[in-house]
Parts: sequence; C-alpha cells; structure tokens
Amino acid sequence: MIKNGKIFLPPPGDESDFKEIFKRLAAAGAGRPLGKDGFPAGPWTPELLAEAISQIDSNRIGVDLRTVQLWFQENEKGISTANIRWLARVFGCDDPVATSEWQMELSAAQSRLSAKRREWKRAGSSVALENPDTALAATFDDDTASPAELKRDTDAKGPRRRFSLARKSEAFFSHGSPLNLPASVFAGVTALGFLSYITGIHSVTYGRADGVVKQVGFLWTANWTFVFMVFLPLFFAFVTELVTFWKDEGRPKLVAQGDKMESDDAWARSVEASSYSYWAVFLICVLFAGLFQWIGVSLIPLMKGGGNYATDWGSLAIVRPEVISVPEAVVFTGLAYLYMCLCFYLFFVGLILLYTVIHDLWRIGEAASNRPEVDYQHEHNEASLRVMRGIFRCTVLGVLIAIVMKVQSAYLTSRGENIVAWLVSDMSSAFYGRNDVSAGISYRRPTHYSSLLIAISTCVVFLYGSIRLGVERRFCMPLWRMSAIVALLVAGYLLIDAFAGFSILLGIGVLLAIYSLFDPGFGRWRASELGNDQSVS
Repeated sequence: MIKNGKIFLPPPGDESDFKEIFKRLAAAGAGRPLGKDGFPAGPWTPELLAEAISQIDSNRIGVDLRTVQLWFQENEKGISTANIRWLARVFGCDDPVATSEWQMELSAAQSRLSAKRREWKRAGSSVALENPDTALAATFDDDTASPAELKRDTDAKGPRRRFSLARKSEAFFSHGSPLNLPASVFAGVTALGFLSYITGIHSVTYGRADGVVKQVGFLWTANWTFVFMVFLPLFFAFVTELVTFWKDEGRPKLVAQGDKMESDDAWARSVEASSYSYWAVFLICVLFAGLFQWIGVSLIPLMKGGGNYATDWGSLAIVRPEVISVPEAVVFTGLAYLYMCLCFYLFFVGLILLYTVIHDLWRIGEAASNRPEVDYQHEHNEASLRVMRGIFRCTVLGVLIAIVMKVQSAYLTSRGENIVAWLVSDMSSAFYGRNDVSAGISYRRPTHYSSLLIAISTCVVFLYGSIRLGVERRFCMPLWRMSAIVALLVAGYLLIDAFAGFSILLGIGVLLAIYSLFDPGFGRWRASELGNDQSVS
C-alpha cells in the first residue's frame, strides 16, 4: 500500500511484541519513500532510520544512532514513550490517522514486550546468584544498553572516540562532587600564598619615584585574593549546581518523559556543538592571556630591569632585589600566570555551558510549543525560573571579578599607599572636594582590557538568557530587578577611577550585588508566581 509516496503497512493488530513488529516493518522498509522506478527502496538500516527520525520537523532533539541500533539487535530492549511517537510518524507515512493507529499499536506492543521481560526476570531470579551477568543485564531499561553491550559496541567500532576538549571541559562541572572545582581553585591560590610567604613578597612596600610608598605584596593584591579565594570558587559552585541540575533533573523531566539516556546523549551533542568555542577560548587563555602576557609583562621586564608597567609583586625584584631575586620572581610569576590562565579558561567554559543550558532549554520549549498541557508548561516555567536565578548569580560574580581586577589595576597607578586607604580616601574626597587621589602616573594597564572582556562576556550571557527565557516566555518575574543590579554593577565598573567619589557608587552596587547572591528575587521572586495560569506561559 502506498501513502504519501511511501510504503505503508497497516498495524497487524495481533499479539506480537515490539521486537517482532519492528523486525517485520524494518525488513519491509515501511515508511521509506519509493524508488525512482516506483519500487520499494529496500529495508531500513539503523543509520537510515535514525536519519529519518531526526529529520522530522517537530523533533528538534533527534535520536541517537546507538538507540536505534538497539531496536535492530536481538535483545530485550524495547522503545521509550518518546521514540514511539517518532517511530509511529515514520511507519504512518506522516498521515495523522495512520500515525495515531501506529502509535497505539507500538505502545501495546511495547507493553507486551515489557510483560514478557518481567516474566524473564522472574524466571531468571532463581539463578541470578549463579549468573550475575544475566541479572545485571536485566536491570537496564528500554533504549538503554547494558555494560556488556556497550563494550561490544566499542569493540566493534574499533578505537575509542577521539579526544574532545568540549566533553573534557564539561566534565569538570558535571562529574564528581560539586566541591571539587571550587576547592581546587581555592587550594591553588592558597599554595601561591604560601609560596609568597616563603619568598617574602606576601606584604612588601616600595617607594615610587614621586615619593609615594605603595603596598604591593601578593596577599594585598585584590585581584588574587578576592577573585581566586572568593568570587571564582563561588562562580564555579553556581555553574556546577546549575549544569548538574539541568543535565540530571531538569532536562530529563522536560523531554521524553524522563528518558535519562537519550537526554544525556542530546545534552552531549549540545555540548559538542560548541567545540570550536572551547578551543578558541583555550588558545586565547593559555597562549595570549597566559604565556604571551607573562612574557611581555613579567619575564621581559625582569630580564631587562624595567618596563612601562606599574610595579607589583611580579616585578618587585627590579626595585627590591634584597627581597626576591630575579630567578625566584621568574619562577613564581610563571606558576602564577599558569594557574591564572587555567582558572580563567574554566571561567569561560562556565560561560559557554551557561549559554548551552539557556539555548537547550529554549530549544526544548520551542519544540514542545504545541503541547498545551498546563502541567508541562508549569514544569518548563519552573525550570526556566531556576536557570535564570543561576544565570543571574553567575553574572553578578563575573562582573564582581571584573570590578576587582580593574580596581587593583587602577590602584597601582594611583597615589594611594594601599588599596583600602585609596578607596577610603576616594570616598572622603567626594565630600571634601579633594581630587588628588587619582593623580597618579601613567602606565600600561593590560588588566583593564582583560577585565573588560570578562565583564562583556558575562553580560552577553545574561542578556541572551533574558531574551530567550524572560521576554519570549513573558514570565511574571522581576527581571527588571536583576537587570537593574547588573546595570548598576556595570556602571560602577566603567566609572572606576573616572571621578572623585567613584567608590561610593561602586560600594552601593557591590553591596546590592552581594545581597542578591543570597536572594536574587529580593524576597518577591517565588516559583508560585509562575502559577498554573496559561496566560502566563
């Protein structure tokens, strides 16, 4: 029978289980287009069927080839509820009535297969202790391969999958304990702090040519203490929490009625789709922000005895050789820059993953836009709410990192004796009319540029999330409050060292930002605001 230019076979209506029905239809090529000669094009193969399902317009997530291969194999694996829908579309030749009939037939066939499988499990339970492999294989659900099957697939395919920087980087945030990455970053800067004590540069002053005595010790450097001890570990903790929630809880709940394996495969494809971004960020962070910046800012000035950069703990050997020697400074700065570039690579990996979560959630919402169920829409809104809370917290921390970096860079060129006294003096100058705090010396300040890149990148992710999850879904959430906090922080960042009293505006923004980390909705943003009202969603 021909339907819509494809081979159509009606549902058999017998007591066959899913494996038996699928074997017959795959061999007959049911749902395949006719050849140019008007004859059947041949049977289905796993590759052709996976491609046909993935090309269905409303199926934006697709199906994994490994899942389709399990349908063709002689095993106990059935089919998930979500894939029944897509397979019925193929066998029904895109005809609504035929698709509905095949969906009922496949669901009944899967139920019969599940009943048979339960009987096999009961029959095999008495010998489970004698044959543990059989008992283990029986515990896997539909569309899920057992470890032995996965091993056979790997052996059949030959070598393991090629190295993927995207997958390896994502694993830092989604595998293991959520404490691993923040604790590693904190441990790294703690080790550098101990080394600064050993070398004697933890708290050191030097006299500048204009008579100002400045504190340039390592532990007085805000962009190393606050950033790597506080803000960056918190950023990694929030990103890890959000990615883990989305991958293990939020995404499986919204797609395929909790089909965990297929959800993980689709998430892996989403991560892999940004592989070029991971490599670009890795090269920028390691080569330019790490190696080249270390050579230009630290190594060359230490070797030549000076440069057009403000003196800090890294170049202290030039002006205070009795405190630290040049070889010691080269080794210490090399370790510090290596640690720094790797940490900031992971920071940008976190931003890429936040973008991936936003885009993945938006794409799932668009694919399910034809589902009017109130419960599903409410679950989607709750997931979007939680994602936006995490995005906002990460944005606040990203801008705070940029602020601390720029403040430290501005302090080194100012007339302040230490960074705390400089900020306090700037606050008082707004009331007493003095403006001599910022009258410093002009130096090259590459940290200004680095902090600007961090601020822009972080805000772009927040803006993308606001557009995809906030505006288009018309949530009843105080998105403007979050935007106001981010705008205030960005304004404070841009106005650092721009006028006398800039630290007042900066202080207000930082205090509100720190409070918003604990309560992003300022006491009024609750999941109940989303409600079950269809007019909201």
